[in-house]
Amino acid sequence: MTVSTPPEPNLTIREMCELFKVTPRTLRFYEAKELLAPIRQGQRRLFTRRDRARMTLIQRGKRFGFSLEEIRQLLNLYNIGDGQVQQIRRTLEIANERLHEMQQRRAELDSAIAELKSQISEGQTFLDHVKTQHKAAE
Repeated sequence: MTVSTPPEPNLTIREMCELFKVTPRTLRFYEAKELLAPIRQGQRRLFTRRDRARMTLIQRGKRFGFSLEEIRQLLNLYNIGDGQVQQIRRTLEIANERLHEMQQRRAELDSAIAELKSQISEGQTFLDHVKTQHKAAE
C-alpha cells in the first residue's frame, strides 16, 4: 500500500510575503518581470510550489549579485528539456564571474582597511606626541 502525501497548498500573496520576507510590491514586480507566474483568480494571486522554488532561487541569485535579467534567463533554461545542463552551465559561468568580482572588491576593501588603519595609527602617534610635549612643557 502506498501512502500519498497531499499536494502542498498554494500560497496567497500575504503568505508568500511572510515566508520570503518581501513586500507585495516586490512579488508583483517579479511577476511583471516574468520571474514568477502565480495562478490568477480574479484579483487574487496564488503562488504554487514552483513559484516558491523560483523565489528561493531569485533571492539566492540577488544575494550573489546576479541581475534580475540573468536570473530570469536562468530560470527559463529549466524547461528546455536537457536535464538542466544548459541552466547549470550558464549558472556556473555567471557565478564564476560574480566570484571574481567579489574577490576583487574584497581585495580593494582589504587594501582600504589596511590604509585606514595606518592613517589611524599615524594620527594616534601624532596625538600621543603632542600630549607628551604638552606635559613636558608644564
